[in-house]
Amino acid sequence: MGIKKHVIKSCRYLLMPVVRFVMRHGVTIAEFGELTKDAFVQVARQDYGIDGRPTNNARVAMLTGLSRREVAKVRDRLLEGDLPAEDSRGNRISRILTGWHIDTEFTDKDGQPKVLPATGSKGSWPSLLKRYAGDLPHGAIRKEMQQRALIEEQGDGSLRVLKRDYVFSGLDPESVNQLGIALHDHAATLEHNLNENHQATPRFERMADNASIKPSAYKAFQKLVEQRGLSFLEEMDGWLSEHEHDTKTDSAARTVRLGVGVYLIYDDSEQGSAS
Repeated sequence: MGIKKHVIKSCRYLLMPVVRFVMRHGVTIAEFGELTKDAFVQVARQDYGIDGRPTNNARVAMLTGLSRREVAKVRDRLLEGDLPAEDSRGNRISRILTGWHIDTEFTDKDGQPKVLPATGSKGSWPSLLKRYAGDLPHGAIRKEMQQRALIEEQGDGSLRVLKRDYVFSGLDPESVNQLGIALHDHAATLEHNLNENHQATPRFERMADNASIKPSAYKAFQKLVEQRGLSFLEEMDGWLSEHEHDTKTDSAARTVRLGVGVYLIYDDSEQGSAS
């Protein structure tokens, strides 16, 4: 097996928890695909330029496999800092809810969403789904929206909308941001250590795991990791604080973000490794 096949296999395994997370929060494969385009173009522009200048579109296209037109589109989006538009790529349920609240066919004279008959043509539930659900099965859409308390069925079978937005959870946005930071930092360390194109000193990265542990030992190990891990991190935090540069007295000095992370591993699947 060539190294590229190993890379692809490893990435597939790496993406499993990421995909599990984004699916739970309504991110579609089309939206995720746009994110990968952003990442490919950004890395190609930053890492493969000459004399510190961004890589030109033609070379980015060659490196990523995207067309030059698509590269230019992504580049402009990155430069503007815009997120991908939620058109046909957006979450279908969000589109349905939006249409129900703003499309005059499905709102009353006061701009409020109508109660829609379950059958019929114009101004009906089937008409709404035909316009905004795309090719998704209408029965599955209805079931999903009912389970998530987005709509409710009336006595005559008609449907009333209950919410304006499709929110999968009430997670603190800061904790969601932390997930991206933590995964990025660990992946960046691994990529640094596996990069054969430079001779930089490897960054410390080690694991301690065992695939033959009884589930009943989990709580004891969790407690141990919390105690020892917290003690270790407090020590590291103290060291970092002692070495923190005072930017107030020397704002022109170059600084870097330095740190270390600790996380607990728990895998109850039968495929606990990428091998």
